[in-house]
Amino acid sequence: MTHQFAERPVPSSQVDWGLLREGVEQANIPALLMVLHQMTGEDKWLLEPFRPSRAPGLDDNDSGQLTDEIQQEIRNAAYAAIEAWIKGKCLALPKPENARLAEMLTIAMSEYVPAEYGDIIAAGMKFEAPERAVQTKIDGKSAIVIGGGVSGMCAGIELQQLGMEYTLFEKNEDFGGTWFENRYPGCGVDTPSLTYTFSCRPNDWTKYFPLRDEIEGYLLDTAKQFHLYKNTRFNTQVENARWNAETHKWDVTVTGPDGSKENHSADYLFSAVGILNTPKYPTIAGLDTFDGEVYHTSRWPEDEDLSGKRVAVVGNGASGMQIVPAIADTVASLTVFARSKQWAAPFPQFRKDVPAGVRYLMQVVPLYRAWLEQRLSWTFNDRVHGTLFRDPDWDQPDRAVNAINDGHRRAFTRYVKEQLGDREDLIEDVLPDYPPFAKRMLLDNGWYRTLRKPNVKLIPEHLAKVEGKRLISSSGQVIEADVIVLATGFQTTRVLGSYDVIGRDGRVLRELWGEDDAAAYLGTLVPGFPNFFILLGPNVGSGHGGSMIRNIENQMHFAGEVIISSEERQAETVEVKSKVYEDYRQLIDDAHEKLVWTHPGTENWYRNSKGRVIAITPWRNDAFWRMTRRPDPDVLEFGTRDTGSTDFAKAS
Repeated sequence: MTHQFAERPVPSSQVDWGLLREGVEQANIPALLMVLHQMTGEDKWLLEPFRPSRAPGLDDNDSGQLTDEIQQEIRNAAYAAIEAWIKGKCLALPKPENARLAEMLTIAMSEYVPAEYGDIIAAGMKFEAPERAVQTKIDGKSAIVIGGGVSGMCAGIELQQLGMEYTLFEKNEDFGGTWFENRYPGCGVDTPSLTYTFSCRPNDWTKYFPLRDEIEGYLLDTAKQFHLYKNTRFNTQVENARWNAETHKWDVTVTGPDGSKENHSADYLFSAVGILNTPKYPTIAGLDTFDGEVYHTSRWPEDEDLSGKRVAVVGNGASGMQIVPAIADTVASLTVFARSKQWAAPFPQFRKDVPAGVRYLMQVVPLYRAWLEQRLSWTFNDRVHGTLFRDPDWDQPDRAVNAINDGHRRAFTRYVKEQLGDREDLIEDVLPDYPPFAKRMLLDNGWYRTLRKPNVKLIPEHLAKVEGKRLISSSGQVIEADVIVLATGFQTTRVLGSYDVIGRDGRVLRELWGEDDAAAYLGTLVPGFPNFFILLGPNVGSGHGGSMIRNIENQMHFAGEVIISSEERQAETVEVKSKVYEDYRQLIDDAHEKLVWTHPGTENWYRNSKGRVIAITPWRNDAFWRMTRRPDPDVLEFGTRDTGSTDFAKAS
């Protein structure tokens, strides 16, 4: 087959050779070595003295820990190979075997990457044939998609590829979801930009970890490029969705922009509201009578100016850790109420621009971009997964779950102490007393250094009561504030947000699950709710790190395959079998019980009121990718009209 790396995006006559050379001189050595090996076919580039060594932490390891002389030899050879390729020379190794790709990534990472991981590398680099060799078109069927964030956009793109008519309802005035709603200072992503990208639309990112405005711009541009606007109704709130047993369609009631109720029907229904949708507001006595401004980070006022104000931030999770360093130098005083402690890893790429030459290199040589993305995917997605299992023989479970996890604890502890410097008084208040990764690992964007500033005060307690402008902690500490910022996150265990889904026989999904006990087969299907798919549903988010976009794309691919299977059988309904659903739920629970985030005494936003993990997956990313390639017909129930009856019979 002809793959993407056979194509040259920029003709030789149009290449800016000076800028390209600049990019090669600044490029990541481990990724450059993989390109050099494929372009020349020479194994020597994977051996000593060129073989990289591992760097500590999450650093990109651009030097490969090699000497300046060896690096320059690699860069010179890479530039010559790239020049020859641009001018027409074919790749010597256009498509390595999947196991060989895993070996190459092992060398690029200077650590073991399992052979089976080569399958997801090949897919990510688009070495494999299209997963649907015959592009099935679904004629005469329609879908409704609820939500216009990343999940809804993935759904729209996939449905268009299937040729299916659809309508997308979004409560806001534009696409973007959480990136439309969250506008607080410092808002950004903790996932590398190359991995936080739709696989169908690479982007020329300006930063290694983009901030909110660049992300939103990318999403809106993607919506335009894929013509999603023509199928979308904005400022439209979905009230409920009900399965119609007579028409075998979903009837969806919405409230339009003018406040009027409308009813819509479709064969298939996609819930794409995500889990970072409904703000969590804390219960604080007197908060509603505060003599100042109060707002949640996801409801940030437009043109808000905090200059010279006394600000209190409640919470120190991801949003709190981003906003505090961003506003500390602007406000008169900043008080942080942090009832829990967080682990945060060094973040050397924080707000670091991608050099112009490197951006150009990625545009001109997609193979370099692909290898850089694979390195980042392993680093931020699955590198630590194998270290998160609870060792029953480990004799210090109060501090770690195994020996490697304890090593992580020591390294992160050293880092925290280094960042706090002479503020040893803060160590007890910020150093967690639970194992690393028991909560999502945060990235330090100046948090510890900010706590040292003279106008910043950390109160490691609840904000218990508000009286006028007086804020009183659980131990009785009192401060005064003009603004209270609630960095308290979202109701992550309430998967469907604010609307009800009523399935077969009037069964209400919220009642089936209870208030916070959601479950779904592959995070996607629930028995009794035919032709219904949940995106970024229960146990799909990544707790050990990585881009949620990839798992959402996996889900949507799976949903498309389920629809194709149903249409091929001329079925009118498809749903997961009850026993399969229950067995998968048990499989998920059993897997989580072996992992760090169910460590006794640990609280995190992954778990519900009963302690069951709802929000995140226990699986390594390549495992979930395999699960979602093709549906097993034996796990699904297909229904078709029985001649002369409105009942359903099992389709052959």
